[in-house]
Amino acid sequence: MLPISGDAPKAIIRQAKDRSLAVTIRIGKEGITDSVVSELSDQLGKRGLVKAKANRGMLNGSSERLEAFAALADATGSKLIHSRGNTAVFWSGSS
Repeated sequence: MLPISGDAPKAIIRQAKDRSLAVTIRIGKEGITDSVVSELSDQLGKRGLVKAKANRGMLNGSSERLEAFAALADATGSKLIHSRGNTAVFWSGSS
């Protein structure tokens, strides 16, 4: 898929698409909770690039997934760089 946020440097987009980037946040059956937002904010402060994965049955349809991932990016002040299936990569906006 194409990157969601086109204003990221090519190196960041390349890292976001790399399969070796480990999933560090799991979004469970409760959905996007305050603890998920808090954890993503903390990790973005430390790492800059964070990969999250939603449980398979939680989000139905690609438009619902994109809306949920975009809402999570808005809540954390990050940018949604890449989304494919149930995974999304968020960038803090700084290298």
